[in-house]
Amino acid sequence: MRLIPIRSCVPGMRLGKPIFNEEGVVLLNRHAELTQNLIGRLHHLGIDYVYIEDPLTEDIQVEDPISEETRRRALSELRTQFRSFMEQGSRPKLSRPVLGKTFGSVMKMIIDDLSEHQETMIMLMNMNVWSQYLYQHSLNVSIYSTMLGMASGYSRDELMTLGIGALLHDIGKTQIDLALLDKPGQLTEEEFAEIKRHPELGFKLLKDEPNIPLIAAHCAFQHHERLDGSGYPRGIKGDDIHEYAKWIAIADSYDAMTSHRPYRRAMLPHQAMEALFSGVGHWYELSKVTVFRDHVALYPLGMTVTLNTGERGVVAAIDPRAPQRPVVRIVETADGEKLSSPYEIDLAEKLTVFIVEVDQ
Repeated sequence: MRLIPIRSCVPGMRLGKPIFNEEGVVLLNRHAELTQNLIGRLHHLGIDYVYIEDPLTEDIQVEDPISEETRRRALSELRTQFRSFMEQGSRPKLSRPVLGKTFGSVMKMIIDDLSEHQETMIMLMNMNVWSQYLYQHSLNVSIYSTMLGMASGYSRDELMTLGIGALLHDIGKTQIDLALLDKPGQLTEEEFAEIKRHPELGFKLLKDEPNIPLIAAHCAFQHHERLDGSGYPRGIKGDDIHEYAKWIAIADSYDAMTSHRPYRRAMLPHQAMEALFSGVGHWYELSKVTVFRDHVALYPLGMTVTLNTGERGVVAAIDPRAPQRPVVRIVETADGEKLSSPYEIDLAEKLTVFIVEVDQ
């Protein structure tokens, strides 16, 4: 299969992966034929990329880090529980003690799924999911953070706490006007000050919840704090920030940058990674950003890229030891000739050849 921008889709193409809604339910199945109307609808929903079937890349299979069942359950619970907080405000009803048990169960599913894919590079570009940003973002940050915890040798109990903290890191936004969160355009100082309240609001919502670890509540409180004290809401720095919150800060920033928002287009993975490294020493620890880079696919499988030789190809394989130098299947020569018999270049071996552009 091949990953292409929605603007490059034409009627008659068929989906290589299904498209889900905010509850993890399939909206369009794999093999569904795209029409002009469907292409326009997907673009309107903010889906920038889709996987399509392609005879030249049919053997390239992209495996999700979590199962469809886990994704559906996680998104459904996030939507249900977050909407409950939106409707009820900061005054909980008696049913809220189920929060910890609900997300504890979800985290067990996520950890089990990720445990089976520890050697797989993570690719979560949101290209085949349509949902309210808050729900999908919360799930993605939990997947990234849990993967980082696994790479750091955390125990299962530690992964549970980190993962729950990541799943609920933005729960304070349920107390903020959604119109403000999704405002297209620049925020006023007053509006930004209101949004900056969400970490503290999240902490207050979680700190007394049964079955929610207090550290998870602090993850919500601290995920916008930065090493140099330039973060919010308290401006704490360095070792005063909990290690879990430091992981979540990286995952939160990366997923936000690679997600489509009303006020800007999504960055591609390698662009977002460059932005993370530009914040090393000020906002993030070098060791943590390096671990993140080593477990995230900077050039996702199936993405079309252009090499410095002028050749165009599709990312066919990723070596975890050198994720920035994948195997590229050449489908078009430097002269623009489309090849019926593609060939592959392993950039880890051809060190003078490198990616200069991605299709976007």
